[in-house]
Amino acid sequence: MIWITIEHILRVLIAGLAGAIIGYERSSRQKEAGIRTHFIVAVGSSLMMIISKYGFTDMGNWSNVSLDPSRVASQIVSGVGFLGAGTIFMNKQKVKGLTTAAGIWATAGVGMGIGAGMYTLGIGVTLLIVVVQFAMHRHRKPLVATRVPHRLTVRIVNHKQAIPSILDALDQHQIHVFSLHSEIEKSLPDAKESVPSYLLLQASIQLNTTIKPKDLVPLLQSLPDVQMVKIDE
Repeated sequence: MIWITIEHILRVLIAGLAGAIIGYERSSRQKEAGIRTHFIVAVGSSLMMIISKYGFTDMGNWSNVSLDPSRVASQIVSGVGFLGAGTIFMNKQKVKGLTTAAGIWATAGVGMGIGAGMYTLGIGVTLLIVVVQFAMHRHRKPLVATRVPHRLTVRIVNHKQAIPSILDALDQHQIHVFSLHSEIEKSLPDAKESVPSYLLLQASIQLNTTIKPKDLVPLLQSLPDVQMVKIDE
């Protein structure tokens, strides 16, 4: 019995490793779902496949019970579809995230295969997915994970002048901006009286090796109309 349990745990671990490999490629391109997401999807799918296949063996001799070993496993395919749909979004009239969503769905299949004991098939499909995602990508880059992006928040006034100044400062220091978002903040949270409207500028940035977060904060705070600078990972 203990050896059977060890084998099941081994299947889950192998599935998680396969999912992490697929997620590594997505993470290296700064996609929405990375190593952790693909790892959990693969592990969960493998676990549910094992439960579906072996979890009800103690009821096999019950004369009034009819078992379908594929019933639990069949729900994984549709269930993971909802998870993948969360990575799809529209950006400038273009659909983004389809490949990542399909990768999550395929990762669930890999986890199911390994959970069922089909090691060669699951590992082979993992390598196939990674090779195709890398080889067919529009911008081919080395398969090396990039540094974790930082979240930059800046509170500014007179945004017509401040935003170009901030973007110029980032560009001069070769700091890549992945995304940019702004919203009006009518009053500061700790303000006792009415104050002018502020603009919260939020950006996802990639720092280079020559500048650190502690160096970027005073740099941006020295710009005109900048009231607050905060950097989080």
